[in-house]
Amino acid sequence: MTTKHTADKHAADHAGHENPKTGDDHSNRDKNPDDWTTGDEPMTGAQASYLKTLSEEAGDSFDDGLTKAEASKRIDALQDKTGRGK
Repeated sequence: MTTKHTADKHAADHAGHENPKTGDDHSNRDKNPDDWTTGDEPMTGAQASYLKTLSEEAGDSFDDGLTKAEASKRIDALQDKTGRGK
């Protein structure tokens, strides 16, 4: 059970820290997919869905066997090709 004191201390420890996904620091979001610790796992459902859409728009084949890192790189390439994500 979390006490009010523990919750207050936790909030104070993180005061002034922005969410790394929304702040000005893009280092976490711009990490090279080759350096991801989970990059060799199968792509996520969201990646697969977006990649399928991009592949159809680009007239390219869709590979459902990509890893997370491979899917991320493929998405970047197809965004460049289709003009999406700009």
